[in-house]
Amino acid sequence: MAAEPVWSVDPRTGKPRERVAVEATAEDVDRSVRAAHAVRESLADRTVRAAFLRTAADVLDGAADRIVAAADAETALGTVRLTGELARTIAQLRAFAEVVEDGSYLDVRIDLPDPGATPPRPDLRRWKIPLGVVAVYAASNFPLAFSVPGGDTASALAAGCPVVVKAHPDHPATSELCAALLRRAAADSGLPEDVVVLLHGFDAGVELVRHPLVAAAGFTGSVRGGRALFDAASARPVPIPFHGELGSLNPVVLTTAATGERAEELGAGLAASMTLGAGQFCTKPGLVLAPSGEAGDRFLDALAAALAATGPAVLLDHRMREAFVTGVAGRAALSGVKTPVAPGAADAHTVTAGVLAVDAARLAEDGHRLLLEECFGPVTVVARYASRTELAEVLSRLPGNLTATLHIGRDDPEAAGLLAELTPLAGRVLVDGWPTGVAVAAAQHHGGPYPATTSTSTSVGATAIERWLRPVAYQSTPDHLLPPELRDGNPRGVRRH
Repeated sequence: MAAEPVWSVDPRTGKPRERVAVEATAEDVDRSVRAAHAVRESLADRTVRAAFLRTAADVLDGAADRIVAAADAETALGTVRLTGELARTIAQLRAFAEVVEDGSYLDVRIDLPDPGATPPRPDLRRWKIPLGVVAVYAASNFPLAFSVPGGDTASALAAGCPVVVKAHPDHPATSELCAALLRRAAADSGLPEDVVVLLHGFDAGVELVRHPLVAAAGFTGSVRGGRALFDAASARPVPIPFHGELGSLNPVVLTTAATGERAEELGAGLAASMTLGAGQFCTKPGLVLAPSGEAGDRFLDALAAALAATGPAVLLDHRMREAFVTGVAGRAALSGVKTPVAPGAADAHTVTAGVLAVDAARLAEDGHRLLLEECFGPVTVVARYASRTELAEVLSRLPGNLTATLHIGRDDPEAAGLLAELTPLAGRVLVDGWPTGVAVAAAQHHGGPYPATTSTSTSVGATAIERWLRPVAYQSTPDHLLPPELRDGNPRGVRRH
């Protein structure tokens, strides 16, 4: 049977643009993984790895116009947004080059021998080594920063792991272009091109996570797809770590004091956050808990006015558009749900942003639990609470999230208690801000309790590298046999405990 073609599709029209590649067969997956596995030792030198990451950044930067044009044609995200995303992607590569050179991520720990201890302590020297080939599953909504050249790829390469990327079907041409540029950067750095390999196709993605030479996987996508791959990774004869980002409601709590002080500002701010990227950010605020009463009314009116002024948006593909239209219609049909601005279809290719409003007490009803599930696209649910107890009851029913946001007033008596209640719900807790926008920084954490992610790790920031490493301790090992980072005298100059 001939391999199925992979087409690049214009989301603005739903029409194919060009044939880009073919879907990988099981034999293609096996060949690709083995090729990546065979070159893993080429990434052993930290100096070479850092140089490669910087070269990759330079090569992507030099092809910026081509990359942005390709990504816009396949995602309709716009050149401004994609130019910023490419800058973020390039910055991630350069940041991980610095992480590699610094060496602190190796977490070197040395305990010198102490025969007099009870029990006696031998010489112990511990550090972290790369796991091996990493499978990366590209995201639909970030064709650069969370796809072929994105954070999973950058952090895995930084750890010394070759990468096999399963491209997302929404942007195959962009994926092919970026993979070619990364492979060129590898060659320019004196490395084998197969430190980065690209595959297409749903079946290829399943085969990839099951391959015995794949040592770990990173995924960004839906709960259904991510959970299936997570289960497959766990069911292998040798299970592997699966770091999946699956879905998030990203709740926002507005206190009575905050709403009273700046209702209109909060309404406008929420509208800007929930429509950013046509509401297709993983950190989009999907549930807002606002107080009942006059201040809450002003907030909702300001939100509705801002959304009504928002033009139609193109989603990443027509399948997502249909899911959005169906999803908001089902939610709007629930009893007690109002639509100050109705979300839904604008025409055959676009959607309109909107808001659904409901009394918070209704969220306890079985049929209304749909409102506590993520709806991908430009819509949010505003649940009006009548008391602090009612607010606490809603929070107690929420699943895990990437973010949780609290807006407070001056000297707000509710601030400390609500912050404590939100902390168990998310990996990043914001006060007086909006969750869209994830800074690439050492202290960043982009993850959260399930179903936000399947692990406790982050996919953004310097510590994302930890996902692709495992610790090894050497006991009573002669100095000349130890890795240089663990030897007496510390010849590589890394930080050591």
